[in-house]
Amino acid sequence: MKGGAPANATPERNEFEELRNSISALREELETRFDLGSRVPRNAASPPPSGAAARDRVSELEGLGLDPIELFERARRWMPQRWGAARSAEVDEFGLDPVHLERVRPLLDFLFERWWRVQVAGAENLESADGERLLFVSNRSGILPYDGLMIAHAVERHHPGRRPRFLVADWLATLPFLQPGLARIGGIRACTENAERLLLRGEAVVAFPEGRKGALKLYRDRYRLQRFGRGGFVSLAVRSRAKVIPVAVVGAEEAHPMLLRLDLATRLLGVPFPVTPTFPHLGPLGLVPLPARWRIRFGEPVHFDRVESQRADDPLYVSRAREQIRGKIQSLLDAEVYARGSVWR
Repeated sequence: MKGGAPANATPERNEFEELRNSISALREELETRFDLGSRVPRNAASPPPSGAAARDRVSELEGLGLDPIELFERARRWMPQRWGAARSAEVDEFGLDPVHLERVRPLLDFLFERWWRVQVAGAENLESADGERLLFVSNRSGILPYDGLMIAHAVERHHPGRRPRFLVADWLATLPFLQPGLARIGGIRACTENAERLLLRGEAVVAFPEGRKGALKLYRDRYRLQRFGRGGFVSLAVRSRAKVIPVAVVGAEEAHPMLLRLDLATRLLGVPFPVTPTFPHLGPLGLVPLPARWRIRFGEPVHFDRVESQRADDPLYVSRAREQIRGKIQSLLDAEVYARGSVWR
């Protein structure tokens, strides 16, 4: 005998014994966690069960109305909640954590219903949203991505189970204290590759073509769309054969009205440093958004799912489609600003 193994033991037999011992240990763990020891007696000194004995154990569990596979699934879901409450077992490759999203849902409901009292128009344009590739294109409102969160919340309320992912500016996605939290509730770094991967697997995505220029608009320029870059979202929609739904968000620019930009501080800190009526005068309290009333309007979809793929690289076509969608969003904004009346009620 050498190393505690019989001289005539083969590698296959040793692997079989290890597997049987592991299964036995897993079963004991399940019995302990779910308090089955009193219902299914087991002699701790007994050797690991043979194949027939294991089948007998399974039969005993089934006789008690317990499915071993179901027990395993219950244990798999239960263990992360007890020993890793901050993490979920179902986090996807972009960091979305359904457990955490459900945990913060009451806060999102409060912001949607009570704080900003969001009114949604054009929901009929989402009727065919199930199973389709949708790219929501919206005006940018403020530095923090409250607008993306509320658009996603509005879509999910009209289509339970389908919550769009919203693109987040590079500088936000690189902040170590903010990026993980945004990723867990559906934010992804704004780049074409990320958006295309999501669209090709049937997800809905919210994009903000104004980018940084839109986020840093002064209050006097509110609801005046900035340039939509080079129209990358058009090429993305053509390549992924997605529908583009124009979205107008009114109210978010009053939640954090930007009176002044400190460009020198922005260059030194590497992040935007706005001056609002409450920040930086009130310190951290100034980061709390004002309770302006919001309106979100979904426009009629623009169909790129029927456009030839070669059009994605045609600058003239991309430029024309970009300006067409920009004009639609500006018209929606003008109509919603006029219809809103008071900013606060």
